[in-house]
Amino acid sequence: MKNTTIFGALDPELVERVSRRGAVEQSGKMAGALAIASMPVAFGLLAKSAFAQGTTLPANIITVLNFALTLEYLEDDFYQMGLDSGVIPAGDLGIFTPISTHEAAHVALLTSTIMTGGGTPALKPTFDFTAGGIVPDPFTDYPTFQALSQGFEDTGVRAYKGQAGALMSNDSILTVALQIHSVEARHASAVRRLRGEKGWITGNANTLPAQFAAIYAGEEAGAGVTTPASGEAFDEPLTMDQVNAIAAPFIVA
Repeated sequence: MKNTTIFGALDPELVERVSRRGAVEQSGKMAGALAIASMPVAFGLLAKSAFAQGTTLPANIITVLNFALTLEYLEDDFYQMGLDSGVIPAGDLGIFTPISTHEAAHVALLTSTIMTGGGTPALKPTFDFTAGGIVPDPFTDYPTFQALSQGFEDTGVRAYKGQAGALMSNDSILTVALQIHSVEARHASAVRRLRGEKGWITGNANTLPAQFAAIYAGEEAGAGVTTPASGEAFDEPLTMDQVNAIAAPFIVA
């Protein structure tokens, strides 16, 4: 089987942007970018194969992809700013540098998929990661950076799960979304363990301000939950409206 890199089938301009930002500007991220580029997972090829016959994606799928793209913009900016700020200790760069590179790749993939499917990618918002002063500046306070990272990753996992049904009419697009979903879940697990927590969501408790309780709402009472252990075994999805409400305090424009 021929190895096709993640970036191999993406739009060259998008690849250049990811390369400049994720590899050239951050020497530490070069290794992460090279490692990802060597993976025999054809994300870009999958995206393009969905439209081999010139198919245009339906509006509802474009909406879901732009919804996911906005979340990936948020995470991409958050991790890039974290790396640039120096708030991350050297010992933890091995966790957050690859995560940042992954998020840049997700942005490139979703943008390419939307454009290939005849849609217009959502514009990147301006973000305020203090949520208007609700949380301390995460780029000067490392515990806040870690807490927000966990919150964003846990939200992303539940968000992708919540939109799986809307993508079931297109197997290729669903496959791409599920591949991103599984990587986001690994991010969430790594950050949770870094913070001394279990690698999975445990009920609706969290260490973020009360305004962000919605990130874990419903996790204590999922379908079939009869014990704490069974609650941990099944993550609950979030709707698009719920996710947008969670993200809204961080979006300036």
